[in-house]
Amino acid sequence: MIRNICYITYQTFPASTANSLQTISNIKYFIKNKCDVSLIYPLREKSSSSSIEKIQDFYNTSIPINIKGVEHNYPFGKIKFFEGLMFHISHYLWAKNTVKKLDDNVYDFYITRSDWIFYFLLRKTNKKVIFECHKVSKLRKIILRFCLKKSNAKVIYLNKNLMNIFSKFNNDLNAIVLHNGVDLEDFKNSDIRNKNMDIIFLGNLQRFSKSRNIKFAIDGFVKSKLSNSFSLKIIGGPEDISNSLKDYVNENYKNENIKILGQLGRIEAKKSLNNARVGVLINDNKDEHSYLHSSPLKYFEYLASNLKVIAADFPAHNELPYSENIIFFNHNNLESFSNALEQSLVEEFKYIDLNKISLDYRIKKILEFINK
Repeated sequence: MIRNICYITYQTFPASTANSLQTISNIKYFIKNKCDVSLIYPLREKSSSSSIEKIQDFYNTSIPINIKGVEHNYPFGKIKFFEGLMFHISHYLWAKNTVKKLDDNVYDFYITRSDWIFYFLLRKTNKKVIFECHKVSKLRKIILRFCLKKSNAKVIYLNKNLMNIFSKFNNDLNAIVLHNGVDLEDFKNSDIRNKNMDIIFLGNLQRFSKSRNIKFAIDGFVKSKLSNSFSLKIIGGPEDISNSLKDYVNENYKNENIKILGQLGRIEAKKSLNNARVGVLINDNKDEHSYLHSSPLKYFEYLASNLKVIAADFPAHNELPYSENIIFFNHNNLESFSNALEQSLVEEFKYIDLNKISLDYRIKKILEFINK
């Protein structure tokens, strides 16, 4: 049976962010599971596009999404002061007007990552509306507590810690915990026997304009016994942060095994993952989302690439599937980080069922959840 899904979001596309990749990758597997998908989003950045060819090229995919870029005649993205306020005002107005114009007869159900779209959809339709909850905010606490009173409202929480925040409003029918997943088609050629001597961090070098503690990882690598025989590869942008890390390495270390590679295309980045031996999960513990609620895409890509994983000992990382395979280090403790790197080479993999962390498995679970 063909199911018509409206994936409507305040994200913009194309974009080199984990959240945009997560949306496109999930849509790919809805389509593989015999769903028709329309992706509706605002053209709110100069780089935004409603060209299916540009979207497919950027994300290196051939999935036949029905793209609907909608005009965004609001200040966010155009006015560079009071950006937080501009975001909330623009988000509210765009969501209200876009939902109002939707033809509710076309779609079987809706999915969104936008609080205001969730709110306005539940006022418009009796069809099921699924909200993907990846983090918490003061506004989200208010909107979800109101929206979860509706019988057609459903929420996918990224981890158990997030779900517990809304425990009074959750039940077996309206809430589920589903971590992120990985597109196994991207990593089918990874062979643990043909790995380079690489330790890798892949991802944005900032989160919400804050440091991800990458300098600490560089310092910890230099302190370890692996710094002469292994390479540490840092892959990600933005460009100015990547360049500042290069300056930091040049000023403090004469180690040619530290490679700051900047933002790479998806094909090149996946090749680097497939060739590496160890993947690093690191962040700043001052960010509540990173510390408690995250389910990093890179973690699942590390597992699919047969990487050993070292990670800061955060509650969010302990909640990850197969976390028994993670070698944890104490946050901001250089000796602990170096020891974790060295330990990763002698630890053996415990069994991982890659199918259970695949996007195909995740989407099948979402479809089961919708049909409850």
